[in-house]
Amino acid sequence: MANFEQFNRDLSWLSFNHRVLEEAKDDSVPLYDRIKFLAIYSNNLEEFYRVRVSYYRNLIRGIDERNPLRQKVKPEEIIAEITRILMEYRTEFSNVYRTGIVPALHKNLIFPIRPKDKLSPEQQAFVGKIFDTVILPYLQPVLLKRKRIKPFLKTGQLYIAIKFYKKGIPQFVQMPSYGIIKVPTDHDIPRFFELPNTKSGYFVIFLEDIIMRKIGSIFPGYHVVSWHSIKVTRDADLDYDDYTGDNLIEAIEDIDSNREVGLPNRFQYDYHMPNHMVEFLRDTFDLSAEDMVLGGSIHNFRDFFSFPNPLAPQLEYESTVPLRLQAVDKADSFLNEISKKDFLVHYPYQSYNYVIRFLNEAANDPLVEAIKITQYRVASNSAVVNELVRAAENGKKVTVFVELKARFDEEANLQYAKDMTRAGIRIIYSIPGLKVHAKIALIVRKNSTLGPQNLAYVSTGNFNEKTARIYVDHGYFSAEPILVNDIGKLFNYLENQSKRPEFKHILVPGFNMVETFLALIKRESEIVKKGGTGYIFLKMNGLEEPTMIDALYKASSNGVKIDILVRGACCLIPNKSYSKNITLRRIVDRYLEHDRLYLFGNKGENDLYMGSADWMKRNLRRRIECVVPIKNKKLKQEMLDLIAIQLSDTDKARLITSPMENQKIETKGKKLRSQTAIYQYLADAEAKRQLKQ
Repeated sequence: MANFEQFNRDLSWLSFNHRVLEEAKDDSVPLYDRIKFLAIYSNNLEEFYRVRVSYYRNLIRGIDERNPLRQKVKPEEIIAEITRILMEYRTEFSNVYRTGIVPALHKNLIFPIRPKDKLSPEQQAFVGKIFDTVILPYLQPVLLKRKRIKPFLKTGQLYIAIKFYKKGIPQFVQMPSYGIIKVPTDHDIPRFFELPNTKSGYFVIFLEDIIMRKIGSIFPGYHVVSWHSIKVTRDADLDYDDYTGDNLIEAIEDIDSNREVGLPNRFQYDYHMPNHMVEFLRDTFDLSAEDMVLGGSIHNFRDFFSFPNPLAPQLEYESTVPLRLQAVDKADSFLNEISKKDFLVHYPYQSYNYVIRFLNEAANDPLVEAIKITQYRVASNSAVVNELVRAAENGKKVTVFVELKARFDEEANLQYAKDMTRAGIRIIYSIPGLKVHAKIALIVRKNSTLGPQNLAYVSTGNFNEKTARIYVDHGYFSAEPILVNDIGKLFNYLENQSKRPEFKHILVPGFNMVETFLALIKRESEIVKKGGTGYIFLKMNGLEEPTMIDALYKASSNGVKIDILVRGACCLIPNKSYSKNITLRRIVDRYLEHDRLYLFGNKGENDLYMGSADWMKRNLRRRIECVVPIKNKKLKQEMLDLIAIQLSDTDKARLITSPMENQKIETKGKKLRSQTAIYQYLADAEAKRQLKQ
């Protein structure tokens, strides 16, 4: 097969993050949700630098000697293009905040205080009290000396760089001094404080502004002439895939400290900062020209997740109550209901409490002998973990496969694993060279007169009740023996890799997933060749795997119509001669589109699958994933209806063009917003079920 052209995954990801920025610009989005989109954009970019930019910087440094892509990737060119694109986005981001968000806040009588704004006597007294009692104990000002005094800058931490002169001596006869102060948000001090209100409205002051209004008590004897915010981002792309057992646990225990001392790859500084100050800081902290990134006057916009809203819940999306399944709510036992028929639950539109109830009943049911479950990212104070602990305390055999290598959740997962071990839960840790990304659970029950007893749960999202409120995912509950048996085989493999299982129902990378997907794509081409209509729909977070993309290109060339909804990175290029039948869309809205769906027309039979696997190299080559077919006709039709609604979105959907731009969909009449329409569809469907009962 020919090697068709593919787009760079990281440059395409920047297109997704720009789509997030577009939501912050949209006046139809509630003001505080626009602010959250700025915070999401900033937080996304922070992780992008820590991981993906670090990957290219390490290629340049020669750190990743084993990587065969050094010449093929041309990291210098990619970093240059990333820098160029992000400089354009920085200007746009700044304009959104300055000319969009701030005036809208003012219109609602909410005033972010800036350094030159005057405070009332009451507000000054409040600021003084907060500074003395809350902030001052955590301040550690440092006087900088070029090449001699170089404090360590923590990754992702905001600092204030200060230029000052000694008092009592004319400035023109002395050299300026420089210092830094860490803004102590790492001590649970909020970034924003609400000042005493006046008749004029509500006032919010930044933590760094409070510090600088009291700078005289921090540097007595000096006159501060200017100050600017700075921030460093460090390499967090740590390689621990080959660690095993105690060595992996030890590596995870040290991971936070290792990330803290990673090499810098971004030093952000205020665009108002004069060149001589920039050069002084660069020399002092031994930074390269490539590290220096021009920023705005405000850094760490991810803190704006907590920007105070004195008018809440006004200026925010109206809260929606997750829909309930009355048939389940009225049942004495959810487990027994699953034994009778399959259930498909759509989060966040429908309640995630059904997963908690599934585990809760398993913990209490005398027929349940064992629970097996995977853990990739769980919520803080996890209800899922609490139910597993309770099950173990009730004498159930509980086995949890904990993926310690879930990036940025490694330490939390290790701590949960230790807590569960103390409760008597059997913990199985990561497999060398693989990440277990499958979202599966198995309930093993004793034989009884109730029919099939072992129950399985397969999901597109993590066992995380908090993200289930804002991530679009699906959960599938079933007692179908062929599915339950395959899930059991997969758990057996996670426990012991010496025996290779054969799966009859589910798809797992390294066993049958890639081969099955390629065969399904090829079948659609064969249908077209015989005069039929070939169709493929795919929805995922990322599309990068070259073999799969080439197969889609070939199917498109053969006349197969292909619709793809991809949220993030996408290396497939539309609008080429070999991709003319492929339509790429992206939806960014109130909820994060996180589910993975795969539909193959099969002459109207519509073979539908759901699961955890994106079509990225890592998912299809280096992870344990689980994808399950949806055979139940009613549940399949429900999912097909949801897919149709998303493909009809003309409000929050964008067409992804060949240069990876997000193109609005032009339409006459009222626009359709799929997330709103899906909620209404599911509410109406539940109401119809109630009428039939």
